[in-house]
Amino acid sequence: MAKEWCIGIIGGSGLYNIEGLDDEQWLLIDTPWGDPSDEILFGRIGNVKVRFLPRHGRGHPISPTDLNSRANVDALKRAGCTDILAISAVGSLREELEPGRFVLADQFIDHTAHRASTFYSSGFVTHVSMADPTCPRLSEMAAKAVTACKGKVATGATYLAMEGPQFSTRAESRMYRQWGADIIGMTGMPEAKLAREAELPYALMGMVTDYDCWRDGEEVNVAQVVAQMQENSQLAREAVVKFIESLPKTRKASPIDKALDDAVITAPEEQDPEMMAKLDAVAGRVLG
Repeated sequence: MAKEWCIGIIGGSGLYNIEGLDDEQWLLIDTPWGDPSDEILFGRIGNVKVRFLPRHGRGHPISPTDLNSRANVDALKRAGCTDILAISAVGSLREELEPGRFVLADQFIDHTAHRASTFYSSGFVTHVSMADPTCPRLSEMAAKAVTACKGKVATGATYLAMEGPQFSTRAESRMYRQWGADIIGMTGMPEAKLAREAELPYALMGMVTDYDCWRDGEEVNVAQVVAQMQENSQLAREAVVKFIESLPKTRKASPIDKALDDAVITAPEEQDPEMMAKLDAVAGRVLG
C-alpha cells in the first residue's frame, strides 16, 4: 500500500544540520531507552516530511561507543519516519575508494563490543533477518543523488564497524581487508541492526575521509579526517536535498516494512507486558 514518505536523516561527523528545510522546528523526543543524541529537527522539503538527527549531537559531544542508538532509532520511529538515510564518515580499505568519494554500503561486519545492539530481550525474543542489511531502493536513489550533485560515488561496499574511539592498528586494518571489508567506521553498527528491528528501511552513505592505515606510511589523524570531512559535508548536504527532492510522489511498500512478521519467537502467553510497553513504537504493528 502506497503512503507518504517521512525521511529520517542521521547526520554523521561534520553534518550537524541540513539546509533547505521549511517549517523547521527542533523537538526532543522521549523514548523508553533513554535520551537520543539530540533533539530532532522536524521540517519538510517540498511535500516530503524530513526528520534530521545529528548522530553525535550538535558540536560532536558523544563518542561512538556512548551513542544511544536504540534511543536514536526509537525516536525517529516515534517522529513518524518511514525510512532512514544515514550519513557517516568512513575510512577506505581499497585503493579505488579514494578520500572525497561517497560510498553506499550494502553489507556490514559488526566488530563492535560494548553497545546495546537489540531492542528485544527476554520476554519478547525476536530474530530478524540481516542477510541484506540495507535497503536497495534507498541506496540506489542516494547514489543517483550524489551523481546528480557532481560527486564521485561507489556502491556495493562492505562496511566494517569497529568499536573505537581509537583508529585501527596496521595489523587490524590489513586484517579487515582480508575479511573482505571495503570501508571502515565506528557508527554503522548497531544502528543498521536496530533500524531493521524497527522495520525501517535503512541506507548508509559513507563519506571517505582517509585510507585508514593499511598502506605503508599511511596514518590516520583527526586533523586529516576533519579537513576532508569539511570538504565532503557541503556535497553531502546537497546530495541529501537532491535525494529527498527526487523521491517518487508516493512511497510503495517495502518488504522491510514487515521485517517482524516472521521474527517473533516468544509465545504470546510468555510475552512480558513491561517489555512490550517499551516496544510500542518499534514493534507496535505486531503487538496486537
